[in-house]
Amino acid sequence: MRNILIGYVIVLMTLTLTGCASPVRQHAVPDADQSRAQIPRLKNVRYTIGEPQDMKAFQLEAMGAARREFKYRGLSEAQKDLPPVNFLAVSGGGDNGAFTAGLLNGWSDSGTRPEFKLVTGVSTGGLIAPFAFLGQEYDNNLKDFYTNTSAEDIMKPRWLVSALFSDAIADNTPLWRLVGKEVTREMLDKIAAEYEKGRVLLVGTTNLDSRRPVIWNMTRIAQSKDTGALKLFHSIMIASAAIPGAFPPVMIDVEVDGEKYQEMHVDGGTSSQVFVYPPSLHVKEIAKKHGVQRERNLYVIRNDKADPSWSDTERHIIDIAGRSISSLIHTQGMGDLYRIFLTAKRDGIAYNLAFIPPDFNVEHKEEFDTAYMRALYQHAYDLALKGYKWHQSPPGFE
Repeated sequence: MRNILIGYVIVLMTLTLTGCASPVRQHAVPDADQSRAQIPRLKNVRYTIGEPQDMKAFQLEAMGAARREFKYRGLSEAQKDLPPVNFLAVSGGGDNGAFTAGLLNGWSDSGTRPEFKLVTGVSTGGLIAPFAFLGQEYDNNLKDFYTNTSAEDIMKPRWLVSALFSDAIADNTPLWRLVGKEVTREMLDKIAAEYEKGRVLLVGTTNLDSRRPVIWNMTRIAQSKDTGALKLFHSIMIASAAIPGAFPPVMIDVEVDGEKYQEMHVDGGTSSQVFVYPPSLHVKEIAKKHGVQRERNLYVIRNDKADPSWSDTERHIIDIAGRSISSLIHTQGMGDLYRIFLTAKRDGIAYNLAFIPPDFNVEHKEEFDTAYMRALYQHAYDLALKGYKWHQSPPGFE
């Protein structure tokens, strides 16, 4: 993502110097009303990290998912010995998402890929998550997206003057069309059916007004028959991958006591590169309290290498700033892996991590480089088909 980030820095510097006007928007939700903002006709479909009432709602949702699973399986809530469950968390990483696509498809073809009770995604992981949630039926969709897509299918660069007076250096209308074509009402109905079985799909964005991460319950949105559900589903997927400055933010319409406002949502990776559930949710304690005993396995896929990449950095402000931002993102991503590992260890969840191996060195010429993505997809596919050796802890703990 280096070129996009450098472009982001250029735009920020230019706007700061020129004081250019930006596109208009409706008023942001006042700070005092942040916790009361709701999506019209689609209430209780998201959780803002740091809001006590939302964290309580998240816990209630987790317990509700357990009850739905028990009902689907014909089990009693008092039953002690329950079947194992598996969680999947997919990180951001742009066109490196081809790694997850290849890994999941190879895993499917190996005959050992499990069903995931919980699937989460951020950024490119947010684009992958709905397909990964529905399983092998959508493996070809993932393969096609990450092996036959080019930059032109994702974005259209704006003219310099237009970009300076706009909200991003590129127009992501092509991505909107692509998501609209792939994610249909029929797909949402399938996701809703899985929700009734106790499964949950979550996607992360960042509310730029409040600078807080937001977790969207995509399964609850899919379950809704409201006419705006499909549009909101698309908007969240796009917002999760909307790199600030590179792609336009997504404006989400909300209400507070009937008053209309707009929230500005961008790439969830600006808050967290990957997530599973808020650390404030003590899964082990809650399970023990309710007498629920079961094996839990977590699979985290990082669409990047573990080691930082080397570069001969030019002594120039743009190169230095771009390189520094790339370093910050990499470090944040590694920190997320550590946080998830410690949370999983606390809650007795088996931790499994996959990341792009150091021996993959295909040249990456541009963003959404088709040849690069095909090579990465195939590399990950081959690793999974042979039986991927998941790491049991983040780099540095081993």
